[in-house]
Amino acid sequence: MRAAVRTTCAYCGVGCGISATPTGEREVTIRGDEAHPANAGRLCSKGTHLGETVGLAGRLLHPMIGERRVKWDKALDLVAKRFRDTIARHGPDSVAFYVSGQLLTEDYYVANKLMKGFIGSANIDTNSRLCMSSAVAGHNRAFGEDVVPASYEDLDKADLVVLVGSNTAWCHPVVYQRIQAARAERGTKLVVIDPRRTETCEGADLHLPLRPGSDVALMNGLLAWLAEQGMVDKAFMESHVEVPEGFWEYIAAGHDLWTTAKTCDLNPALLLRFYELFAENPRTVTMFSQGINQSIRGTDQVNAIINVHLATGRIGQPGAAPFSITGQPNAMGGREVGGLASTLAAHMDFAPGNVARVGRFWAAPTMATKPGLKAVDMFRAIGEGRIKALWVMATNPAVSLPDAGNVRAALEKCPFVVVSDVIANTDTTAYADVRFPAAAWGEKDGTVTNSERMISRQRPFMALPGEAKPDWWIVKEVARRMGQGQGWGSAFAYDTPADIWREHARLTAYQNESRYGAARVLNLAACAAIGNPAYDAMEPFRWGGTPFADGVFSTPSGRARMLKVGQMDLQAPLADWPLTLNTGRYRDQWHTMTRTGLAPKLARHREEPMVEVHPADAAALELKEGDLARVSTPRGNSTFRVMLSDGQRPGEIFTPIHWTDQTSTGGRTGVLARPLVDPHSGQPGFKSTPAALARVETEWKGFLILRGDEPARVPCMWATRIAVTGGALYEIAGNGDPARIEACLPKGERIEAVDPARGTRRVAVIVEGRLAGVLFVTRSGLLPSRDWLIGQLTAQGVGAAVLAARGPGSQPDKGATICVCFDIGLNQIVAAIREQALVDVPAIGKAIGAGTNCGSCRPALARILTQTHEEALDAAE
Repeated sequence: MRAAVRTTCAYCGVGCGISATPTGEREVTIRGDEAHPANAGRLCSKGTHLGETVGLAGRLLHPMIGERRVKWDKALDLVAKRFRDTIARHGPDSVAFYVSGQLLTEDYYVANKLMKGFIGSANIDTNSRLCMSSAVAGHNRAFGEDVVPASYEDLDKADLVVLVGSNTAWCHPVVYQRIQAARAERGTKLVVIDPRRTETCEGADLHLPLRPGSDVALMNGLLAWLAEQGMVDKAFMESHVEVPEGFWEYIAAGHDLWTTAKTCDLNPALLLRFYELFAENPRTVTMFSQGINQSIRGTDQVNAIINVHLATGRIGQPGAAPFSITGQPNAMGGREVGGLASTLAAHMDFAPGNVARVGRFWAAPTMATKPGLKAVDMFRAIGEGRIKALWVMATNPAVSLPDAGNVRAALEKCPFVVVSDVIANTDTTAYADVRFPAAAWGEKDGTVTNSERMISRQRPFMALPGEAKPDWWIVKEVARRMGQGQGWGSAFAYDTPADIWREHARLTAYQNESRYGAARVLNLAACAAIGNPAYDAMEPFRWGGTPFADGVFSTPSGRARMLKVGQMDLQAPLADWPLTLNTGRYRDQWHTMTRTGLAPKLARHREEPMVEVHPADAAALELKEGDLARVSTPRGNSTFRVMLSDGQRPGEIFTPIHWTDQTSTGGRTGVLARPLVDPHSGQPGFKSTPAALARVETEWKGFLILRGDEPARVPCMWATRIAVTGGALYEIAGNGDPARIEACLPKGERIEAVDPARGTRRVAVIVEGRLAGVLFVTRSGLLPSRDWLIGQLTAQGVGAAVLAARGPGSQPDKGATICVCFDIGLNQIVAAIREQALVDVPAIGKAIGAGTNCGSCRPALARILTQTHEEALDAAE
């Protein structure tokens, strides 16, 4: 066993430290890094099971031109030539890069430098545009710079935490546990503002299930009430804030309690209680995420939150701040180096002085002078033929962008598409002319910045497999080839990521003094001369100290700016589209599942893409739990499994973002959303799409279990692939004769049982005493639990008893997985509560371990505990 390597998690913006101990060539033991300030050793379920995702199944290991493996030089030469020729023929704006918050800061920096300084276009945007660009725009409008003025320590010191549009318990579990610890230790109050009653709402002091899109009205109403109560910090405002003319008159008119309650569709008493809690607790952190950002008015929603904090002086003080929490591990690092089309580099915009400054620093021959195309507009331009060469890095836009059908049409039409990825076959690589094999997590070497501005090292603990290379190396090699004869070579003469880091640090400090306008908070001057050993040993650190503690902001005047933001008109339901679609994440999956989809334990919490429906809506549509239903919108349709949830507001439905053509015949949410964006940030509005829902009839249902990693294309209407130990489980349904599914079974000893009366068919294939595949189908009967059969994929001596789907003396069905960390199911939890008379969540943890690792299942445990006790009382009566 080799020594442990301290690195950083590959998933969300919490930025948890990890201790990775290699135990084999592609095997690793994962633990939380107790010395990392972001998580102090805690990990969520996804981070805990990172070790299941480092194998080579599905990896892209060699450069490819079309379906032909080629040498690196040939692939690099081709990409450089095609980009150079396209620019010569059609100009610099005819090419584009679409990059990712999965890149390290050093990768981002080189790509941004090539596009904006040497190609001469700002057509480089990132999938972070889809998750936090409205926060960026809001910060820039209010503070003059994209600075998150908060840290996780503020959560420890706050008396009130307000979560707006954030299912923190699922999406940022380690932060949620920090909030829960503050509640237990010092009585911190928790308010959750979200149309859905999610797990985050369990145990909160107050949940406001507001109407989608009414957040501006809510915050304006809060500010009007605070002003009426004399709660505005006039001294802070007079010294540190610019207020637009007529602002307070605007806030006072039409934002009274009753009007706000009506707009937000909230009980006035609930709304008043929120106002009172806010007034009673000056140490308030308002944490917001995608529910705020992913809106066509996202920037205004961000500024409405910031307005409240500025007006009450709740910024730059311990436990008091507006706090945007990011979705990706390095969304913040990308923002720092200018990975967005709307920014330049080092938190500079495209003001002429900034363009000249960056041009001098880079000695750039062709500086971009204006913002480039943001993500949605970029792919629209590709479809219209204005962009003729595209390079996609570490992301999957054919799935994740809104209006994904037209995104695919654009990729199909684009004359030249390059994709750098770790996975050989994704929905996006299907359109690539050239595929570059990139380094994956565990192989990467560089830095990331988390949601609180904490910079950490990602360190490699495995060798690069095959011919994979770091993203920064791939970009700099293309850059050097593009610049032959033009003097570019020295600009991209990087040998290590430390070389890039030092240059990035110098740029943040270059001419960053107040005489050039307000000094930018982002200034890494202390790192500008760091040596390679010090870079390798770098400890996590947070830049910027406590931003704005002195009341000085990054604007020309040094004052923050309040903005007059208005509530958009909220449409009534449309006749053809009577429902409102909301989208988001599941607890144990990540983005388009190219990594988490490899982890069997992570697959068990939500095995299929569900559409969550309020029971009243389901009854009106004659839908039952477990049915299949088609979600339709003006942009497309996709099929989901029905899940009844009284946490949904009536008239609203929810679908997850994760499933792709690689994992399911349905469940594609990206095809449903409209390509409508916020006018300031360009961020798409994923959270409020007009929709309709209808039952999908099928004649039979079943499941297919196959041993091995090779994915199968199952010929039926509904098939979802679920990773299991030793192979894959496919949940299937369809019409017509299901016998055609048997073609997916491998060759071998075949046993089968048929019951024509029930329309059931059970077929198993055994190869050398081991189960190679099994198919169970029924037209009217019940299907057995899959767990025992899955276990037979790795067992020896399997025989005809496999058709019973249960071995002699096998354990009872554990039920749906609730605690993924320890693989504990619903039935096990209920049995422990009943048999051991457990009375609270800590008691469940002590008895069976559930909820004692990442804690993200604790809200579910609390709900199960309540339901079990209620059922016991009902039975006693």
